[in-house]
Amino acid sequence: MKKLLGILLVCCLVLTACPVCFAQGAGETLTFAVASDLHYNPPGEELVRLSDDPVYWYANRRAAMEEESGFIIDEFLRQCAADDAIQYVLLSGDLADDGRFYQEDHEAVAEKLRDFEARTGKDVFVINGNHDAADNCATTYDDFKRVYAEFGYDKALETMEGNCSYTADLGENYRLIALDSNNPDKSTEDGMTAAKLSWVKRQAEQARADGRWPIVMMHHNLLDHLPLQRLLSHDFIVRFHYTTATLFADWGIRLVLSGHEHCSDAAVYTSPSGNVIHDLATTSLTMYPLQYRVLSLTDDLIRYEARTVDAIDTAALTETVSGYTEEQIALMNAGLNDYAKGFLKQGVKYRLELSLSMEKMGIKETDIYYGLVKTAVDGLTGLMNLPLYGEDSAAALAKEYNITLPETDYKTGWDLATELVSHHYAGGEALTVDSDEVTLLLRLAAVLLRSDLSGVSDKVFLKAANNLIGGDEGVTTRLTKLCASVFGGVKPGEYFLVALLSPLLYEFAFDADGVDDNNGVLEGYGTDSALNNVNHLSLSLRHLLDRLMAYWREFVSVLVRLFVK
Repeated sequence: MKKLLGILLVCCLVLTACPVCFAQGAGETLTFAVASDLHYNPPGEELVRLSDDPVYWYANRRAAMEEESGFIIDEFLRQCAADDAIQYVLLSGDLADDGRFYQEDHEAVAEKLRDFEARTGKDVFVINGNHDAADNCATTYDDFKRVYAEFGYDKALETMEGNCSYTADLGENYRLIALDSNNPDKSTEDGMTAAKLSWVKRQAEQARADGRWPIVMMHHNLLDHLPLQRLLSHDFIVRFHYTTATLFADWGIRLVLSGHEHCSDAAVYTSPSGNVIHDLATTSLTMYPLQYRVLSLTDDLIRYEARTVDAIDTAALTETVSGYTEEQIALMNAGLNDYAKGFLKQGVKYRLELSLSMEKMGIKETDIYYGLVKTAVDGLTGLMNLPLYGEDSAAALAKEYNITLPETDYKTGWDLATELVSHHYAGGEALTVDSDEVTLLLRLAAVLLRSDLSGVSDKVFLKAANNLIGGDEGVTTRLTKLCASVFGGVKPGEYFLVALLSPLLYEFAFDADGVDDNNGVLEGYGTDSALNNVNHLSLSLRHLLDRLMAYWREFVSVLVRLFVK
């Protein structure tokens, strides 16, 4: 009897942890488009040269197509208007790049949205991002809600005092919880609070009481879209994200739409009660890969696909902004997405080159570690700018340290590094640790380490020794190369570091969570049950074990490749 009672109690606990299922309208399909990080900039009069790149010389440090942004937004709205299946358009923040300071930029975006609604009859719902408003800026939260009053706030069932959060119904079966995840005082950091969580809980419970399923749209990410995002990119993800994800999932929220990280990535989390939640991060609309999502929801399935803006009105663009070359316009017309990728790669290179200076890093010549850091920075920039192959190349330098670079089509270290960054933004990362790209990256790091060690020894650690033996400053460089020729290009301690870092590289280069970033099918809201939750826990545990085994395999394989000659 006690055993039976215990089983009944366990079943009750499992059932109470599961979101309540209820009858929905039969056969309704909800279809909407979601875009994020529009970062609208009013077009300038003329392009400004920022680098000596032959094509993308006006690529900015944000790698965002600022001059073209308004035309990209226009094309996105045109595509949404042309697709009869799309019922709504959702925008998850950062509508205007300088919106915190210039309300007129928001007014320009709102006018585009107003025209879209008037032409199509399709409603637009917005939420603010960190670039849009703040109470200590020219555009306050009240200003944001006033400018975008027609795009969600006029249909709000409830709003939250003191920020831009609101709820509204989508179709017959769903309720949108548009959550202001921003910090009112700090530009990028999230502003999640206990009060906001309590508000979301009440809204989710009310949605369920009203026979609707809750969908959350917010600017900050709920789940990791980078390996160790909480450490590497902590301002882009909500604090206590696993706790928040657990609460959201157990409150019946299965779908979160976010942005901010500017990447296309789908992440999944299973709460201890077996409830599953997905965070679909959408990339910046005006930055490579110029994507937005279209989602179709039924009781059983959530289908999502990534769509691309691959053309704009270049005639209108050149009439507005002067300075474009015939080559640039021809490349845009041949394929705007390919053009945006080249723009991104040059923009990332430009930003990193600006950052890699002693002045930008705040290091003075009087600082005791100035020589050490300057040697490392100079070595890195020098190596990245070298051609990878041929005479006077990175491959030739690597050979001096008994390191062989794999043959690839990449031209320079910058070409490789920016290509890996573009993979992150576009989603669908599929590079394993054994790939040529990751192998090349690791070996370039080994070359940098070896060449910088000799340089640092000359300038810092063994300068006194060089003076004592009467040698020039190239003595230790030659000694390092001699040791490399005898003992190999990497020391045992460096073997260990590479092996230890392989899981991080594995996660960055290869998306192993089992959820397609750009196109996929998820379980619908109507599939919740106690049995499903048990299955979710089983799948989550199996996925965790699979990842741990993958880490172990990569760890061992790197050690074997490095130790076994």
